[in-house]
Parts: sequence; C-alpha cells; structure tokens
Amino acid sequence: MNMNWENVNDEFLQKKFEFSNFVDALDFVNKAGEICEIQDHHAEFTLSWGQVIVKTWSHDIGGITDRDTKLANAIDKVY
Repeated sequence: MNMNWENVNDEFLQKKFEFSNFVDALDFVNKAGEICEIQDHHAEFTLSWGQVIVKTWSHDIGGITDRDTKLANAIDKVY
C-alpha cells in the first residue's frame, strides 16, 4: 500500500489530494468514482476547491480490508 494513505484507528484509510483548481479536483473525483464502480467498492469523497479527501473502509466489517488497499492503490494511479 502507498504509505501516503493514513490509517485512522484501523477504521478507515484516508488521503488528501491537492489540485490547482476546482475543475481538476472534480475530474479526479469522477475518475476515482469510475474505479469504485469497477471494483464495486465505494469510497467517500469530500470535494472542495483545490482538494479532495478520500476515505475508504469495508462497511461489512467496520474496518480496513484488502479491498480498501486495492482501491487506494488504484485511486493513486489516476492522481
């Protein structure tokens, strides 16, 4: 796993992505959202001007699983 993702109390993975404007941040959310659909594992996105915060966890166990690590790595590739 990319170590830039923060493991928050073994409950979820979180990472902040920074952009120079809102349009680029929104484009990133759309691309990352497509990955979530493909993997059938959906992250939480907080979109604001110049940044996106992504959180992922496995709701069925209330924590982090390999699915979250796989999703985090795939999201990193579209950044």
